[in-house]
Amino acid sequence: MNYRITALSVQKRNRERVNVYLDGEFAFGLARIVAAWLQVGQEIDDEKIAQLRGEDALEVAYQQALKQLNYRPRTEAELLRHLKKHEVSEEHIEVVFERLRRNGLVDDARFAQTWVENRTELRPRSRRALSYELRQRGVDRETIEQSLEAIDDEALAYQAAQNQARKLGGLEWQDFRHKLLGFLARRGFNYEASAPAVARVWAELHENETSPYGSDAEDDPSLEPYEHNPSDTEVDL
Repeated sequence: MNYRITALSVQKRNRERVNVYLDGEFAFGLARIVAAWLQVGQEIDDEKIAQLRGEDALEVAYQQALKQLNYRPRTEAELLRHLKKHEVSEEHIEVVFERLRRNGLVDDARFAQTWVENRTELRPRSRRALSYELRQRGVDRETIEQSLEAIDDEALAYQAAQNQARKLGGLEWQDFRHKLLGFLARRGFNYEASAPAVARVWAELHENETSPYGSDAEDDPSLEPYEHNPSDTEVDL
């Protein structure tokens, strides 16, 4: 059956969509990019209408993905979960990802590297904690390992300890050590990486004083090494 397009009007609430009127009545809405080649007076049939609606559904799915990426970078797994939640068809999902990859908008290797660099600079944490965060976001094991190649747990533990130690500077050694070891454990660092970092920042804070345990403050026998459960690691989802 053939229909004549009698009007095309931009929607008031969404300027990126167009209302299509057939034979004097509203028929459906389309993304502007899909409706770009339509003209008033043009005749279309049921097959063309089905094609237009399919193209519109695909464009809507693509825009949904772009909206998620505008909030922050996403992994393919995160975008896939979002699109499935909105009941986008498998066929359209595949096309959306092809388009995103072609435009350089999704790249799990780049995401993982950027994630590790940002964490290292702003909120240092261990290789184990970083690996856990990336797994939660759907990054595969090989990509995670590549992104963590340059990570040095001891250096990062010291960096994290430096940042936190400023808040603990007024404490006595045992309280300082206990709190800072606990903080580093929550960041995923094991005792072997944490203890030297704690002793080092304590020495730097009290460089003009004598440590109650001599120059090797990390040998203080008053506290046992921490046993940290990976599930207790701080993770910002």
